[in-house]
Amino acid sequence: MTTQRPVATLHRLRAAVLLAGVALALGACNHTRPAPDITGSIPDDYRQRHPIAIQEADQSIAIFVGNGRGGLNAGQRAEIVALGRTWMQEGTGAIVIDMPTQTPNARAAGDSLREIKSLLSATGIPPRGIVVRSYHPTDAQVFAAIRVSYPRITASAGPCGLWPEDLGPSVKNKSYLENTDYWNFGCASQRNLAAMVDNPSDLVQPRPETPAYNPRRTQVLDKYRQGASTATIYPDANKGKISGVGQ
Repeated sequence: MTTQRPVATLHRLRAAVLLAGVALALGACNHTRPAPDITGSIPDDYRQRHPIAIQEADQSIAIFVGNGRGGLNAGQRAEIVALGRTWMQEGTGAIVIDMPTQTPNARAAGDSLREIKSLLSATGIPPRGIVVRSYHPTDAQVFAAIRVSYPRITASAGPCGLWPEDLGPSVKNKSYLENTDYWNFGCASQRNLAAMVDNPSDLVQPRPETPAYNPRRTQVLDKYRQGASTATIYPDANKGKISGVGQ
């Protein structure tokens, strides 16, 4: 009895080792894993693929001043005045004037700076809202212009023109196989909408309603109390008609 127990234990150990080897061999047969579906994470809605971002960016203009003439011409004065007026409505920081230094037109630019400040002050910009900085162009091919800029809230989308997958027939092209939109679809529309919107906050929330016109409201309510028609009568409504057909 004492000699049979070690033999039985040895047989059980061999059987366990054999089963473990078979399990490892069967597990090795399924060592390959499916490749991750990269294009599956691409949203089908173009507004999610190319979202419009609300962020702060610079609104800037360039004032080109020659070497021998100081001051601004009529068109440049109009640009400065227009920039000052828009700053009053949408500016989120000070107006920065970058002046060229150590350039052939540096002296003429300095003479133009006084006129620029005068025009900005005339539009209502306080002196503390104007910051003057100096710069020297590192590229000789770039004209040393006076740069006038200010930060504001803008809307932007893109960049467009990205093609992560082919448009033609292919087993790797998910948009072709499933008849869905390709990646660049809708990017130009989103980018144009962001460029044309007047107030970027309109893309996030509606504007509040303006107050009612009280004189007109009072007149309509008076007619209603008297039992008269509240419709507006336009005496010259038919003045431009050339025919009475349909009346």
